[in-house]
Amino acid sequence: MQNQLHFPTPYYRGRFSVAPMLDWTTRHCRYFHRQFTKQALLYTEMVTAQAIIHAKYDHLAFDLAENPVALQLGGSDPEQLTQCAILAEQRGYQEINLNVGCPSDRVQNGMFGACLMAKADLVADCVQAMQSAVQIPVTVKTRIGIDELDSYDFLCDFVQKVQAVGCQDFIVHARKAWLSGLSPKQNREIPPLDYERVYQLKRDFPHLWISINGGIKTIAEIQTHLQQVDGVMVGREAYQNPSLLGEIDRALFDPNAPIITAHQAVRNMFPYIESQLSQGVYLNHIVRHMLGAFQNCKGARQWRRHLSENACKPNAGVDVVETALGFVEAD
Repeated sequence: MQNQLHFPTPYYRGRFSVAPMLDWTTRHCRYFHRQFTKQALLYTEMVTAQAIIHAKYDHLAFDLAENPVALQLGGSDPEQLTQCAILAEQRGYQEINLNVGCPSDRVQNGMFGACLMAKADLVADCVQAMQSAVQIPVTVKTRIGIDELDSYDFLCDFVQKVQAVGCQDFIVHARKAWLSGLSPKQNREIPPLDYERVYQLKRDFPHLWISINGGIKTIAEIQTHLQQVDGVMVGREAYQNPSLLGEIDRALFDPNAPIITAHQAVRNMFPYIESQLSQGVYLNHIVRHMLGAFQNCKGARQWRRHLSENACKPNAGVDVVETALGFVEAD
């Protein structure tokens, strides 16, 4: 299979991955994160099937150096999703992930995201259609429940129906989603985490690859979860403190892998930044994803301030980043 030709086996199974985050996990963000870790599976922002099919903007554009990358799709039309999955495989993505977890009103109105948990048969149809058309894995990211449908039996019924058509990989955000009354941000914070429910899901479906997501911040926490489930997905912490990613390869994949520092990762970005600037990309579109690189380090505030104040100026170049780097204590 294509996804096994170029990358180590563990990657696509999602032993460790960085969550899809709207407006955050852009191609520039992913390129930066890839400087820290060669093994982590990275995800795109959620892209709707209709946007890919109808928009003039190329929503599938990415640099193959970002791989392994999974495309997260939003939608509920099996035919549209299949069309997008085929395009994504042709472009070099290594996994297709169906969003069954986003709780926003806009997503619900489009009949995708977390509201699909109540339509397991439709999700199964979508997954089956995509799987029949591509060789790369088709996975599902879901919640543990929605609104009043939050019993463990409900979660098991959903997983049972979707795995019956051949889906082997589920990423489970260990919070339920409220489809009304809470904003997407509140839905990431207010419903209580229930890691044990995800652990139980793995025990009851041992043949499936179950990854856990939600509120995970440290290497120690990741390693603890991996004693119970197959994979861990980290979202906000990976974005706001990307230095965490520099430890992942050694901690989870290869004890001889180097630990990549923020200084190294930033300097490794210089050729990419210069290439993107030559193509008309604005500096701030790239470096806004790098602001958290030195969290808790001496000089981090000056780093952030210099980039924030200068990267948006006309003709801002890589020298802005180099100057900002000078404010941060060397490794």
